[in-house]
Amino acid sequence: MRPSNGVISFVLLFDKGFNVQVGSKDTGAKYGVMIENLSRTLIIKCSSYRQACWWKQEITNLAERHGQDFLMEHRFDSFVPARQDIQAQWFVNGGAYFSALADALEKAKEEIFIADWWLSPEIHLKRPAKDNYWRLDVLLKRKAEQGVKIFVLLYKEVEIALGINSEYSKRTLTSLHSNITVMRHPDHVSSTVLLWAHHEKVALIDQAVAFLGGLDLAYGRWDDEEYRLTDVGAAESASHTSDLVNNHNEAEPLEKRQADEGDGVEELKECKSRCRTNSTDCNAAGQFWLGKDYCNFIQKDWVELDKPFEDFIDRTSTPRMPWRDIGVVVHGGAALDVARHFIQRWNFTKTVKPKYKPSCFPYLLPKSHTIADRLPFVIPGSVAANVQVLRSVECWSAGSSEHSIYNAYLQVIRDSQHFVYIENQFFITCSDESSVYNQIGDVIVERILKAHRAKKRYRVYIVLPLLPGFQGDMSTGGGNSIQTILHFTFRSICRGEYSIVERLKKHMGDDWVNYISFGALRTHAQLNDSLVSELIYIHSKMMIVDDRQVIIGSANINDRSLLGKRDSEMAVLVEDTEMETSVMDGEEYQAGQFAHRLRLQCFKIHLGLHDDQMVDVEDPVSDRCFQETWNAVATTNSTIYDQVFKPLPSNSAPSLVELREFVAAPGLVTEDPEEAREKLRNVHGFLVQYPLYFLCEEHLLPPLNSREGMVPMEVWT
Repeated sequence: MRPSNGVISFVLLFDKGFNVQVGSKDTGAKYGVMIENLSRTLIIKCSSYRQACWWKQEITNLAERHGQDFLMEHRFDSFVPARQDIQAQWFVNGGAYFSALADALEKAKEEIFIADWWLSPEIHLKRPAKDNYWRLDVLLKRKAEQGVKIFVLLYKEVEIALGINSEYSKRTLTSLHSNITVMRHPDHVSSTVLLWAHHEKVALIDQAVAFLGGLDLAYGRWDDEEYRLTDVGAAESASHTSDLVNNHNEAEPLEKRQADEGDGVEELKECKSRCRTNSTDCNAAGQFWLGKDYCNFIQKDWVELDKPFEDFIDRTSTPRMPWRDIGVVVHGGAALDVARHFIQRWNFTKTVKPKYKPSCFPYLLPKSHTIADRLPFVIPGSVAANVQVLRSVECWSAGSSEHSIYNAYLQVIRDSQHFVYIENQFFITCSDESSVYNQIGDVIVERILKAHRAKKRYRVYIVLPLLPGFQGDMSTGGGNSIQTILHFTFRSICRGEYSIVERLKKHMGDDWVNYISFGALRTHAQLNDSLVSELIYIHSKMMIVDDRQVIIGSANINDRSLLGKRDSEMAVLVEDTEMETSVMDGEEYQAGQFAHRLRLQCFKIHLGLHDDQMVDVEDPVSDRCFQETWNAVATTNSTIYDQVFKPLPSNSAPSLVELREFVAAPGLVTEDPEEAREKLRNVHGFLVQYPLYFLCEEHLLPPLNSREGMVPMEVWT
């Protein structure tokens, strides 16, 4: 710090590499003091050896008094320890997450930190929007005008490969107010980091309340448990659901919805003629998703993001793709740890990118943990638990190396006693030490075999998106990007010697189905005069174990997210300390409030259960839950969808030839719409089977001479 004006020249954070030495041998100076951490080194030149020793002693004493938490090795090799008695709350879907975040941002007094893979300034955090009050850019501008300092870290994409237009996001935010500062990283030309991304999603208020998980503040993320496929406005903003869509919600008569929706289409056409730059005008029809927010990215990827309120797909004919995600908020000491990570990344970016040297891009300082218990506010619904912050970082991303998220996944699965429940956007695992390195699938196999040998019940629930989120025509196989991800997913689950199912079959034959289930989510609705169906895109990065431990974050189950050397990620492990009486494996069991209630909420939504049916899933290890409810609902729903819509992916299309035949043959939706409606009334919730035999006879890796084939394989894994 410059004593004359208080400007901070740079910051050295305590970390596991922190070290202080004196003497010319270590410092290269006669009376030098070397201070170093994992990311940089500072040499101080003193006037005497005695002065140098004094500096060393004072700094060492300071580190021992205030920096012990950051100098030590912690569980999972995390940069911080588990914090005790932390208020934490989960969020299922973006609607609840964004609303709570909006309220928290409104309460900011000093500073707001935001780190995102993608940020869309014009998204509304509360919906349907009646005005612009809760629009992200408007909210941030309002806080900046109140004197709150706002710092935003964005991933700088390779523009020819990814169209998220972070330059537009940066330009839009920085034009709002001088108190808003935005940096992008990495600089691809100078750093040569072309393959990896900053994938974490974090928002912090006054270093006291931290939101994180899978939800970028971006288009397409907002959703609730109805997972609407249509949004032409009018009556839909009041009540979208019908017994055709979700029979576990209150029904509105189908005839009324059809009539209202027709009115909504006309209102939408009038609205679009007014809609150019103002989202209030844009929402005359009472829509939930305005302009670019209404999306189906397998049908069409985003374009012209600098025109936020202009539709890019026809919402009167194309259903949107619902977005399933999980978020979490933590307070106090855990929030300070998340803030410390953000500050490390911010200061590192300022140091390595010359354009951020000027003082208008300030260095940031972490607050003291002595104030951890002075919470300015607590998010409603939070419960006390132990929370440890975990991450994936490497020298390119934060100046240090860590893969504690991966270590935590492995250990928590190994130590599990009863069940594991996983929701994840990707499932690329099972190490072969050549193309895939992470061992998540391997420890799942080990844990199942351990239970099988002991003749004990043990369950693994895995829920994945039916398709990876790349644009592609599924009627012809989906394109190279989709097929490549499917190759590695099927390789992990059921195809080849490294797959989970094939390894289990060697020891127990077909009995593997009593231990592990692979599911996905799908829904349906009426769009104008047509029945439509679409997959629900699972973007969650979450694992629940034994109704007592939960990992929530931004890390996918693949090498990119877990190894640390690739994408940067952030997560928390929440371990319950507040218990409630439940049932496990037929016996009374003390389940954690955080984990247990989150699992029940997930199961309730997936299975379409009423409150009086929740007893069926109270015990996740029982046959009643695993076989008679979970697997039975998935099987029934899949059968109905295959008969009515013949959707892809499907087990009925093991080859491209059979896929074309499958697509060509009409389903009930065209042959007999009334019978289709009757069958759809028997769909419960959204759970379907994951199609393990889809294109199983095809080689799904891209041709070597294709654009996807020339990309290094580790980009896909």
